[in-house]
Amino acid sequence: MAEVLVYVDHVDGAVRKPTLELLTLARRIGEPVAVALGAGAAGTAAALAEHGATRVLTHEAAEYADYLVVPKVDALQAAAEAVSPAAVLVPSSAEGKEIAARLALRIGSGIITDAVDLEAGDSGPVATQSVFAASFTTRTRVSKGTPVITVKPNSAAVEAAPAAGTVEALAVTFGALATGTKVTARTPRESTGRPELTEAAIVVSGGRGVNGTENFGLIEALADSLGAAVGASRAAVDAGWYPHTNQVGQTGKSVSPQLYIANGISGAIQHRAGMQTSKTIVAVNKDAEAPIFDLVDYGVVGDLFDVVPQLTEEINTRKG
Repeated sequence: MAEVLVYVDHVDGAVRKPTLELLTLARRIGEPVAVALGAGAAGTAAALAEHGATRVLTHEAAEYADYLVVPKVDALQAAAEAVSPAAVLVPSSAEGKEIAARLALRIGSGIITDAVDLEAGDSGPVATQSVFAASFTTRTRVSKGTPVITVKPNSAAVEAAPAAGTVEALAVTFGALATGTKVTARTPRESTGRPELTEAAIVVSGGRGVNGTENFGLIEALADSLGAAVGASRAAVDAGWYPHTNQVGQTGKSVSPQLYIANGISGAIQHRAGMQTSKTIVAVNKDAEAPIFDLVDYGVVGDLFDVVPQLTEEINTRKG
């Protein structure tokens, strides 16, 4: 069976959930070979093996932390040349898509971004994408070279499938461009105790209808009752009511949770582009003609200032 390269997203050896999802998808089309880079790379082996990685290629170097994405592209190119994989899978984050695009250009291959499913095909892997604000579902394959595919978080359930997970050192030679852009400082993001927005199983978002920074407490309370992440529409972010890091939409983050609750969000195409692949969508809006209702599974026509507190109270009551 052909091997499939899986780029490992980890923090000091702690593997993030989207990578484990990629391993599940990779097993559908071949034998997963994980590529772990940077500090703590060797420490990822146990988790990767537990979820199906037959081999774990590792390389630790200061360049991965000190510079931007080019060193990682150099390493993935080296892995692709060493393995000759059937495909290369990368988490569909902002950094992941940049890495994938650069790699595809380097190795002369086609690229598919923001896939939500993956299956084996007669002529190579076939990716499913949800496009044009979920108006269409496409099935796509790469016709040239080794497919490079980025996959949205929450596209597949994490499944344990113990494998050998043999750790092997990856030989990497950094190119002249690897040190072209240096990271000069980092500021740790303040922890809220909530899940990472792009990885959360539930997302509760607020929009223009929240009408102020002080009112986002209602959205946060509902999110906390559900163990959810908090999102915001572009209108709310542009008004300064919530940080840009929490923006969901075409110019923000793309999410694909099991449950998405939109409060006071009209449903402009810009916002829909960032949450259209959510499995179940619920909207609360007092405008019965709001475009968001064309997309939802369940809609509540009502004032969020009445509906959201009652919903939060009911959830907390049921939790006991």
